[in-house]
Amino acid sequence: MPAGAPSRLTAAKDGISAMRAAAARPASQLRRAQALAGYGFIAPSFALYLVFVLAPVVVTFILSFTYYDPMAGSRWVGFDNFLRFFTEDRSLQIFWNTLRFTLFAVTGNICVGMGLALALDRAMPATLLYFFRLAFFLPVIIAAAFVSIVWGFFYGDDLGVINYYLSRIGVSPVHWLTSSRNAMASIVVMDVWKNAGFFMVIFIAALQGVPKPLTEAAIMDGASYWRRFFKIVLPWISPVVFFAIVYASIGALQVYESIWILTRGGPGDATRSMSIYIVEEAFDNFEIGYAASVAVVMTIVILIITALQMLASRHWVRA
Repeated sequence: MPAGAPSRLTAAKDGISAMRAAAARPASQLRRAQALAGYGFIAPSFALYLVFVLAPVVVTFILSFTYYDPMAGSRWVGFDNFLRFFTEDRSLQIFWNTLRFTLFAVTGNICVGMGLALALDRAMPATLLYFFRLAFFLPVIIAAAFVSIVWGFFYGDDLGVINYYLSRIGVSPVHWLTSSRNAMASIVVMDVWKNAGFFMVIFIAALQGVPKPLTEAAIMDGASYWRRFFKIVLPWISPVVFFAIVYASIGALQVYESIWILTRGGPGDATRSMSIYIVEEAFDNFEIGYAASVAVVMTIVILIITALQMLASRHWVRA
């Protein structure tokens, strides 16, 4: 190696390192500027989430352990509010009402939505297909308050549409909303009528993703329609069915508008839900600490039911 070669090699390496550092510096500055811009874009949304979602959750959780009086302030009562909820007969009945409504509403929505999807998942003129889809989906986009008002006219004891036609065929009028025996079932029927179309659309999309070769091979093997459904179609769309069950359960556990407009939670407490109970205790009776504890209980119930559904899904949901 000629004299001076090592020094030239070292100088070349130093030059390359300097060039790499110079090239890396603008790239690093660019990444930093992009990160700052990204944080700037999400900052307003995060601030709104912090103020209107996260902060109320934290405050509600703290209030659930207090007796809060808007005039005299608050005092710490520990778990007394929760003990009151789980020991009073009225609150336990309301808790049972909510679970009962959830069970029947979710079952009805999923089953009716699946039935409508199977009925429409067949060859038919496009105009007729779109008409049926629109007809069944239309109640979903109507406000729940308006639907409840209309169904209130249907369910009326004296001037209700349903009782009018029952009287025309010689059947005695039914107390749809004023009888503790019929009120909850009447609300569930209205809820299924309004929401089943939403699940129908979801299930139709899932059914269209089932591979045709599988069903055609089953037909060639002589499998009946329902055997194909339970052995091929349902396992294939099981992730969508699981999503629909979880989604419907969370919504049903928080039911408020339809029950409040139709029955105000009556007769008595026959249809009162936990959401109605929270509002009444907080803003009618000013038991804000107790209402917060009921809200915490409802949140925990939603989390527990969702967790149980996820655990159960391991046994029937196709991966």
